[in-house]
Amino acid sequence: MSTPYPFTAIVGQDDLRLGLLLNAVSPAVGGVLVRGEKGTAKSTAVRALAALMPEVSVVPGCRFSCDPGSPDPACPDGPHADAAGVSRAARTVELPVGASEDRLVGALDIERALSEGVKAFEPGLLADAHRGILYVDEVNLLHDHLVDLLLDAAAMGASYVEREGVSVRHAARFLLVGTMNPEEGELRPQLLDRFGLTVEVAASRDTDERVEVVRRRLAYDDDPEGFAARWAEEESALRGRIATARALLPQVLLGDGVLRQIAATCAAFEVDGMRADIVMARTATALAAWAGREEVTADDVRQAALLALPHRRRRNPFDAPGLDEDKLDQTLDEAAGDQGRSDEGQNDNDDDPDPDGGGNDDGGGGGGVPPQADGDRTPPQGEGGSDDTPSRAPEGAPDAPGRSAGAEQQPVASAEPFRTKMLSVPGLGEGAAGRRSRARTEHGRTTGARRPQGSLTKLHLAATVQAAAPHQRARGRSGRGLVVRRDDLRQATREGREGNLVLFVVDASGSMAARQRMSAVKGAVLSLLLDAYQRRDKVGLVTFRGKDAEVALPPTSSVDAAASRLESLPTGGRTPLAAGLLKAHDVLRVERLRDPSRRPLLVVVTDGRATGGPEPVALAGRAARLHRAEGTASVVVDCESGYVRLGLAGELARELGGTAVTLDELRADSIAGLVKDVTAAGRAA
Repeated sequence: MSTPYPFTAIVGQDDLRLGLLLNAVSPAVGGVLVRGEKGTAKSTAVRALAALMPEVSVVPGCRFSCDPGSPDPACPDGPHADAAGVSRAARTVELPVGASEDRLVGALDIERALSEGVKAFEPGLLADAHRGILYVDEVNLLHDHLVDLLLDAAAMGASYVEREGVSVRHAARFLLVGTMNPEEGELRPQLLDRFGLTVEVAASRDTDERVEVVRRRLAYDDDPEGFAARWAEEESALRGRIATARALLPQVLLGDGVLRQIAATCAAFEVDGMRADIVMARTATALAAWAGREEVTADDVRQAALLALPHRRRRNPFDAPGLDEDKLDQTLDEAAGDQGRSDEGQNDNDDDPDPDGGGNDDGGGGGGVPPQADGDRTPPQGEGGSDDTPSRAPEGAPDAPGRSAGAEQQPVASAEPFRTKMLSVPGLGEGAAGRRSRARTEHGRTTGARRPQGSLTKLHLAATVQAAAPHQRARGRSGRGLVVRRDDLRQATREGREGNLVLFVVDASGSMAARQRMSAVKGAVLSLLLDAYQRRDKVGLVTFRGKDAEVALPPTSSVDAAASRLESLPTGGRTPLAAGLLKAHDVLRVERLRDPSRRPLLVVVTDGRATGGPEPVALAGRAARLHRAEGTASVVVDCESGYVRLGLAGELARELGGTAVTLDELRADSIAGLVKDVTAAGRAA
């Protein structure tokens, strides 16, 4: 086993180290989600935390790490009566993004269960992580079915394996730590809320600090054991401080005034549910214990809010996490003032800190806690995230006298997003699990049976019995039990939903801006992006205007990155429709090589006009037929407006072999029964 990088040798990243240490002091805080750009020591810090965790006492030989003081009565390896415990280091178990369901929850030997009636169970990663750390790198890329299992285990503190009437249950209480790069997509809200704390990390812009990071890393790579030995004293001191804080934690007093501040803060920021209040209370208590105090202060509450609330304020995937710190300070002051008035005439709190301490410039994170550097914080934003929205262009600006439709114009704000109709790719795919198009998946409704390829995961009981029945006499069956062989087992084939690659091709030419359509167009694309987020799609963005087209965003799982590029999209110039379609063809060609199982859906947002160059309309038609020849499912969102319509978008849809919908028809509450398979209209034509 390689020597881990010492936790105390990590340079900077105060918030990251604090969030991990608070969970080491109080695992009840609920874990931590580390968000940040690549190469910021996220994984290094998490792996280094394991060496600081106190040892745990376990029942010898128990594969489920039962506590000898209170063993799990339902443990599959039990019962553990009067078992003497042995100590071992707390485990850090890593869950790979591509892990199978069996690897996570454990594998049940269905063949032995059917033929012998024996519950032969091989524990999975949830059992290994019990009473330790479960670490998920790139947690935002985890498949939905694994996320569901994690949510169940985190909520119940136990893992259940249920298959064909055979049931196994074991305890699974762990500290959940995840890291992610927001550029690659966001987390499902349910899993996001399961993380007690969240921290944002970024590479330092200080030259000296960056030099020190490189120096230490090179020294570690040259001699890991020697480097770790040089930091052994600091590691031992930190380990001792964690043990001291853990021992102090039960004695920390959480007064009514502090609880009022916590409740007022959560109410002021309109967080959903009550989990935020509980997590803030536990975090503030852990901060006090970490600082060696027996009473929680307003500074602890403020620091707890900065760690526990930002990710709980997101209302949609395009909202940037963060808190308005001025509003936070005001809320804490008001709550402290209300408590002071309710306690008027009492002198019990004469020694309490100044309620304004929550906003002191020294930024003390609860006394002795590493402060947050101003440069690392998310900039304050007002309620609703309006600070991140570009200002709307003056009304009538695109049509103002003297302004050419071909000139580049400033970006306009998007209209309010809406719920869109379901658009899907026809046929049956085999791509990554999602929620858009029909596909063969490991989860969903059973549609048939086949011989298993590899290990059996989903048994088709009726097909298995049917395969085994003709051979019972030859196998010497004498009792009531069915004699089952490996060749009799049948795997259930299931049909569910897959995620697709939704590639947007957006017309940003002057014809769109001159008629003041761009705000509505951006609103429609934003709505489709939100739909893509909910259906677990990858998205890409190609824009065309002037003389050429460009890939504004290569295919990614980060729909908020696509939304950001869309908001800043300038308009103006001619309409090189053919260039946009050809650029989209290049993008799809590359993506087919990278991920051949993920089927594409081409969404062209345009009024259908094509200008610039020789024979622009004919060239656009040839480019469209290129997509049709390769079987790319497509839909054209017709942005043409006014009483006189040329119907160019409909003609483009026919060339693509897809269908055209207007902006109004795109809404989910519009015409009932709108085409779901986007090629249906093209086939009918």
